[in-house]
Amino acid sequence: MAANNYLPEVLETTDAVRVAGGFTFTEGPLWHPDDYWYFVDLRPNRLHRVKLGQPVQLVRNTEGGNGTTFDLQGRLIVCEGDGRKVTRMDAGGKVDIIADRYKGGRLNRPNDVICRSNGSLYFTDPDKRRPYHEREIPGREGDNNLWDGAGVYRLAPDGNLSVLANFEYPNGLALSPDERTLYVANTRSSKYVHAIKLDANGDYVSRGIFADCNEGSAPGIPDGLKVDSIGRVYCTAPGGIWVWNPDGKRVGIIRFPEQAVNFAFGGPDLRTLFCCAHTSIYTLRVKVPGNPHPFYKLHRK
Repeated sequence: MAANNYLPEVLETTDAVRVAGGFTFTEGPLWHPDDYWYFVDLRPNRLHRVKLGQPVQLVRNTEGGNGTTFDLQGRLIVCEGDGRKVTRMDAGGKVDIIADRYKGGRLNRPNDVICRSNGSLYFTDPDKRRPYHEREIPGREGDNNLWDGAGVYRLAPDGNLSVLANFEYPNGLALSPDERTLYVANTRSSKYVHAIKLDANGDYVSRGIFADCNEGSAPGIPDGLKVDSIGRVYCTAPGGIWVWNPDGKRVGIIRFPEQAVNFAFGGPDLRTLFCCAHTSIYTLRVKVPGNPHPFYKLHRK
């Protein structure tokens, strides 16, 4: 079964190719420069990898593995929501916790993570699926109550963890090619993509709504979020993956046989769109490469 798309500005191929299936809820896609892909099957708590055309392999079990990225050394970073932590796996398979507490309280449910070119990691920590009595992050300075909110965090290369911004339900993340805009998918009651302006150091400057995703009745929420090399923004939303120009004008929707949940650009030319869509993995070819991960740039040197 294929999904037919007509987006001549975006797609080189129009039929989605099913790579693998039989999963429960696929998430966390990530391409490695050795030309294989990581992804998770979220509910069975399994981290997989696959080389296109070959069988899927189990890498390890997780505690609610979700969003993934690499650090600058190519170590795999995974948000493990059930375990309330962000982990790092080295080439030998050793797993370390790199973030699990803020101000003494456990994180709520880390969801997605990205890496900036200076080695900082940004990750989202929504709280809506964590019962009130289990939320442990202390209130802001001068507030004696527990912090009833969710946030985007920054983990600096020196290990310092700070809150970049508070959010209703922060989910997917992506940086613009110049790293001066951080896009954040907001999920659940309000469906939109937020844009946080950053300074040269990656610090917060201002924020605003980039795109509204509340249109239509098709299933789907803002979740997986990526940017291509010319700054176009891609985000899963009702009906598929929505694509916008950098100015916020929508180009169209990429549709799949199942609702897209998350996706990544990959392949040697970064023009393969690898989509996690509930029970299956699909690919399409795009005309413009994805914005390369900082590790990819270092790997080529």
